[in-house]
Amino acid sequence: MTIFKLQVFNHAAKKLSTIRDLLRFAVSMFQKHHLYFGHGTDNAYDEASYLILHTLHLPLDQLDPYLDAKLLDDEITAVLKVLHNRVVKRLPAPYITNEAHFLGYSFYVDERVIIPRSYLGEILVNGSLEAWIEYPELIHNVLDLCTGNGSLAIIAADCFPDAEVIASDISSDALEVASQNIAKYELQDRITLQQSNLFAKLKKRKFDLILTNPPYVDKSRMDNLPEEYRHEPHLALSGGGDGLVLVDNILKNASMYLTGAGILLLEMGDNRLELEERYPGLNFAWLDTENEQGFVFVLTAADLKEYFAKKRKA
Repeated sequence: MTIFKLQVFNHAAKKLSTIRDLLRFAVSMFQKHHLYFGHGTDNAYDEASYLILHTLHLPLDQLDPYLDAKLLDDEITAVLKVLHNRVVKRLPAPYITNEAHFLGYSFYVDERVIIPRSYLGEILVNGSLEAWIEYPELIHNVLDLCTGNGSLAIIAADCFPDAEVIASDISSDALEVASQNIAKYELQDRITLQQSNLFAKLKKRKFDLILTNPPYVDKSRMDNLPEEYRHEPHLALSGGGDGLVLVDNILKNASMYLTGAGILLLEMGDNRLELEERYPGLNFAWLDTENEQGFVFVLTAADLKEYFAKKRKA
């Protein structure tokens, strides 16, 4: 099958001459080979357009003016190489371009980190936390737990201009990528990187806001991930058998790292009912995002302290 695909790409190099040709070819190949879209686009046309424009160093929002431009042989070769990596290797587009676009930001990514797509970013920028945070200036210390590429730490630093941010991750590889992104946005003086297994090395620091998008994919879903997602680090996706191993750890320990008025903002998978059954009476405040419900919750320091104090006494 791979040899056949290579023959198709080699033949295409001799027949295609314009961006319109390459776009049609790319969409056909993406559809024919049932690629999975979920890393910045949700369809073959948008993904093909992005990859072609990026490869040719053209504006990403201006396809039409260039559709019938005839390309040099080297340009056609470059585009076909990118399309080959997408179709044959099933690499997600951001790993091919080393760039992920998220909420108006552009982040460097490679296979050391998952590609940013957290609902938490949307919640930070759209004002969903106003019920808990009256003024952004009241947030002085933020912890981004499981920071990955550093995208949420950077967005948090922008949303809370008076805050110092700790961006923590168990993976030294992920922190190297996060360091690149933090430097890109010139936030080295406000964001500190910390290698830690969740709270293990945070030395009882107190935070006004802990935000976290921990690994939460359960075993059955891990076993059936599309090929594109298998290129992402297993460590950054797997949440154990039921997907809640890290969520449990965070819930049980977060109050020790929150200020008196602090809050925990956590994104998890689609097992809200299981979580609520496991922690009956815990005052989860579930937040809606543009396209989803029941994936993100807020808990206050008071909620957590009261709940686990009662459990210890029971």
